[in-house]
Amino acid sequence: MEVICIQTEAFHNLVDTVVERLLEKHGKKPDKWVSVEECMSLLRITSKTTLQKLKNEGLIRFSQPMRKLTLFDRDSIMEYLEKNARETF
Repeated sequence: MEVICIQTEAFHNLVDTVVERLLEKHGKKPDKWVSVEECMSLLRITSKTTLQKLKNEGLIRFSQPMRKLTLFDRDSIMEYLEKNARETF
């Protein structure tokens, strides 16, 4: 029997990727609007201050339907990541 060890964050990222691919395969698209926690997970950040900075600078779209509820646009998050991607040498 072979045992594979990976870091907790890498495991969670793997599970998220598998779930997203399964949802896409079965025709169910992921939600357009994601919570603060999901947004931070997609951006791979742990600081709410960093998320607030991205929001304040208009780098990612958000909606605030209620005073204490902020949702972020998944497409704008992915667009932000793509825009800041760097090609390898």
